[in-house]
Amino acid sequence: MFKFLKKKQPEIKAQEVKPKTKNNKSPTNRTNDELAVVKGQIGEHKIDIQLAQMPKEYRYINDVMIKNAKSKSGYSQIDHVVITPYGIFVIETKNYQGTIYGGKDRKTWLVNGKFKFMNPFYQNYGHIKALLQVAGSKYEDLIISMVSFTKRCTFKIDVELRKIASNHLIVYDIELSEFIERKVNVLRLQHDKVLLTKEEIDKIYQSVLEANITDKAIRLQHNEALKSAPIQTTPKPSSTSKCVVCNKAVSDKVKSFCLSNKRFNGKVYCFDHQK
Repeated sequence: MFKFLKKKQPEIKAQEVKPKTKNNKSPTNRTNDELAVVKGQIGEHKIDIQLAQMPKEYRYINDVMIKNAKSKSGYSQIDHVVITPYGIFVIETKNYQGTIYGGKDRKTWLVNGKFKFMNPFYQNYGHIKALLQVAGSKYEDLIISMVSFTKRCTFKIDVELRKIASNHLIVYDIELSEFIERKVNVLRLQHDKVLLTKEEIDKIYQSVLEANITDKAIRLQHNEALKSAPIQTTPKPSSTSKCVVCNKAVSDKVKSFCLSNKRFNGKVYCFDHQK
């Protein structure tokens, strides 16, 4: 009734609120390099959240740069190091999109069958060697090498790289902490006591912190050197594990088999002495 007396409300149009960016640059105008940086930061943030929620006795360090005389830049940059009572996880993160083709012993891997990149385990091997120079070579057998990809990837890789018994693991970023916990639980079952005491964990943590290079100029120089570096074909890391009976060197595959088998009680045996 008396609808004609009511004042007509002005029509309010919905407005698109565009995100603010540095220098007022539209996200659609970002270069591929800038987009890669943003995606990488998001990926690292997801991992940081997971690591922050892990047990208190674990210690972790993100974005570690330490000296490495064998690297072209003279340094190694490690994405994440997680120190637990049962192992030290050295984690390399990758921000690729597509199908990942690769094997543990292949020098180069592929994205979508086209783009080549260095076997990430070879890359991480160099990081691990540099880290052991700081932490101590006696911890070499406690190292677990992990490579994390985003869920924008699909894996076409050696199946053993997804098995928790392996010390070389490929994971998705959203399951990183889950795989660390699963690996720790397996090692806990294999050993009667912790492999690293709280004092040892703290000592390793402090040593890595002190060796970490935070100088921005050095880090920039390192990144520029990596951009100009060709794909490396470092020989595959050789196993230093030996049979506890005959002292014969065994492969990483034999070592992983022994450590995952309760019958061997955490010891490594060659094929002849496994019987």
